[in-house]
Amino acid sequence: MSKLFAVCCYLYLATWAVSAYAEKVTPTDELARQLEQHTGKVIYLDFWASWCGPCRKSFPWLSKMQTQYQQQGFVVLSVNLDHNKQFADEFLQQLAADFPVIYDPRGELMKQYKIKGMPSSFLFDRSGSIISRHAGFSEKKIPLYEQEIANALTR
Repeated sequence: MSKLFAVCCYLYLATWAVSAYAEKVTPTDELARQLEQHTGKVIYLDFWASWCGPCRKSFPWLSKMQTQYQQQGFVVLSVNLDHNKQFADEFLQQLAADFPVIYDPRGELMKQYKIKGMPSSFLFDRSGSIISRHAGFSEKKIPLYEQEIANALTR
């Protein structure tokens, strides 16, 4: 009986420790973890919100780029800036993302990256330097975006 009690106490404490850790992971920490995980890859970092019309238009293209270039070392990361995660979840039910989504309801990353418009995107080269930045999304500019990605992948 005492072994069972000890195991139950251990499991309770382990569960508590995991939840305490999960609550302390900030969007800044999560983005740093994602960037580190993808070191050496070309990264397209996209900031978006559920209420943003151009964001809605960009998502299918982002998924296409992720699929088309992932074997060459390309990854899309996204940061959602909705104050209510439910809005982001509803958006993602309609336009599924096959790339990581970091939730930033307080706008920590938005401030760090000095976001001025939605969506906003940053292209990082394989060494982690920002080589391109865009505010907004226009289907007319897709060839430009794709050329920037292709150029980064060949460096």
